[in-house]
Amino acid sequence: MNKIKSLKWPLILGLGALALVRPLVSIVEYLLDVTDPPAVPIVITLILSAIWIAVVGLSKTPHPVLTLLFTGLAYGVLSILLSGILSPILTGELQGPLAMPIAIIPVLITNAVWGLATGGLALLVQRLRGIRARDAVETR
Repeated sequence: MNKIKSLKWPLILGLGALALVRPLVSIVEYLLDVTDPPAVPIVITLILSAIWIAVVGLSKTPHPVLTLLFTGLAYGVLSILLSGILSPILTGELQGPLAMPIAIIPVLITNAVWGLATGGLALLVQRLRGIRARDAVETR
């Protein structure tokens, strides 16, 4: 529990909110009646992953795996809320996970796995830079 209290929650929420670029691109495409190649969401995800890894891995952020796990979960919650707010406005009806609550769990699991994967890579970057867990905690 102490680890969770020591996490940098503004960083977690900020990186999670940054990932809202993914659904916002889809919304803009919907409004412009444009369809993108399937690679676009993948490229956006890779860019966001690189940003998450760089921000956490190149800093002395304590507990990088937990930090990015919670970042992925924060993004999942924010994207579910965004969908719940914007889908009725854009399409006239509630769509997405809030319309099918059983879909909430897979959304959160998928984004938790994304956070764990990027967190593992950020931890690797920190270790390659010579930062150990005690160094990150001491410089908070």
